[in-house]
Amino acid sequence: MAPTVVVLCTFTLGILLTALARRTAYRFGFVAAPRKDRWHQKPTALMGGAAIYTAFVAGYVIFMPNLRATLPILAGGTLLFVTGLIDDRFQIKPYAKLVLQLIAAAIVVYSGLHLPWVNYEWVNDFLTIFWLVGITNAINLLDNMDGLAGGIAVISCAFLTLTFLLNGQSAEAVMPALLAGAALGFLVFNFSPATIFMGDCGSMFLGFMLSGTALLSNTARFRSLTSVLLTPVLILMIPIFDTCMVTITRKLSGRPISQGGRDHTSHRLVALGVTERRAVLMLYLFATLSGSLALLVRLLETTVVLALVPAFALLVLGLGLYLGKVRITEEAEPFEGPRILNAVAESPYKRRIVEVLLDVVLITLAYYGAYVLRWDGQLPDEQLAIFMKTLPLVIIVQIVSLLAGGVYRGLWRYIGVADLLVSARAILGGGAVSAIVVFAMYRLQGPSRAVFMLDILLLALLLSASRLSFRLFRQWLVGNVVARHDAKPVLIYGAGDGGEVLIRELLNNADHPYAPVGFIDDDAMKAGRLMHGVRIFSSHQLKDLIHAHGVSEVLISSLKVPESKLDHIRRMGIGLKKMSIRIE
Repeated sequence: MAPTVVVLCTFTLGILLTALARRTAYRFGFVAAPRKDRWHQKPTALMGGAAIYTAFVAGYVIFMPNLRATLPILAGGTLLFVTGLIDDRFQIKPYAKLVLQLIAAAIVVYSGLHLPWVNYEWVNDFLTIFWLVGITNAINLLDNMDGLAGGIAVISCAFLTLTFLLNGQSAEAVMPALLAGAALGFLVFNFSPATIFMGDCGSMFLGFMLSGTALLSNTARFRSLTSVLLTPVLILMIPIFDTCMVTITRKLSGRPISQGGRDHTSHRLVALGVTERRAVLMLYLFATLSGSLALLVRLLETTVVLALVPAFALLVLGLGLYLGKVRITEEAEPFEGPRILNAVAESPYKRRIVEVLLDVVLITLAYYGAYVLRWDGQLPDEQLAIFMKTLPLVIIVQIVSLLAGGVYRGLWRYIGVADLLVSARAILGGGAVSAIVVFAMYRLQGPSRAVFMLDILLLALLLSASRLSFRLFRQWLVGNVVARHDAKPVLIYGAGDGGEVLIRELLNNADHPYAPVGFIDDDAMKAGRLMHGVRIFSSHQLKDLIHAHGVSEVLISSLKVPESKLDHIRRMGIGLKKMSIRIE
């Protein structure tokens, strides 16, 4: 049976069963009441997991080929569905749920399914149990915002289905297709604003089935060991990322991991000023990118993968550090990120050590990437030997050059063009010295000149990106949105140097109660242009802008604005405030 037909059938069944489950839940009072540590604000039906499970099992009976390997996965998933159903109604202790999760994982491992990551079977069995329990709880933790867990499960199932089809495992591809259809039918009612939740019975079932289904992949058809190791991890990157962030931040803050809270990835995005729906869609996009990378890993040479995946890992790490610093509110008390991150940020010496360690990774990645690009991904053995032998030397020379060039004196938050030029000079100097020393070692025979040119370009790109990362993340995630919900829409009069200082302060400091909607300026030549992403309008458009955006105040950024212009604005009933910089 084609996966598309399977998805359509279980999708239709999922819609019907979810509608029935919602009606039944409200009738019998099986609902989730609002709580301080939960996101929803009104009682919501809780039997969505039963609809997902029933739709999947019905599809399994009708469409699933006779694959004995899938029976232990379904048995373990059924055990956790029943466990979650009881927990949704009567609250099971966390340690009891963990024991039942271990039993479900042991059923799968005993049947012979495991992750083939190492050469020792007992180690693979241990890793498989950890994988099954970990992903089960990851999806459970991810179920914290309307449509999030269900949508991520659908995306993960889609990439698992594609992986099986690429492996030639058409029978196994039916399993994730069934799960995707059932979850998608539920998602129709669960996407914001949700009218039904899946509950623990649904999240634990989905998590276990996803992690168990990933074990069915025929690893013999993968091109390399890196594909075997990375494919399941990349497909399920979002739940893994969210679980790691929640676990680390809660442990470092002295809070139990099992305690609910509004400190998940999705909640931090909302705290930045992103709408709930956009936060969920952004995580969908990230899951799609990660799944696409999982497919690429199968097709690319190992040498290319070893450059691409670490770069992606650095991106994920940077995003995690940025979101970890986001201010959130936890039970009416301010929580400003994990204490270890704050300690690092407040100590200049610790921060510099972290910067140097990061630069060591970037130097290594740039140097290796230069070899991969120079040899089009087919790195000859003799060139790999040169890389391995000269890497320590290149790291030492570049770190010394960065240190001597004054790169570590700047503050990332306020980095500008002058700082980037300082980095560029240091990288160019370090690259030149490295090339001279390496060519002297090999007497101009062996190393490629193009490698060192590419190395300088790649390192400049990576170093600049790392320094600008937090600003880039902010721009990408929230653009020019001010995080405060009570921010007033204002116009800024004057798009000159003073206006640039003012807009930068407003965009970087959420404590200001203003949301700039645009500049107005008397210079008609500036109209239509942008400053820090905010549009500049002609002063003749002032009246229309005030009515269109509900502006009640105008901020004056320049002392050169004529008093007659200010009087005209006052007569329109608009308040004026002037920016002033005092030196006393």
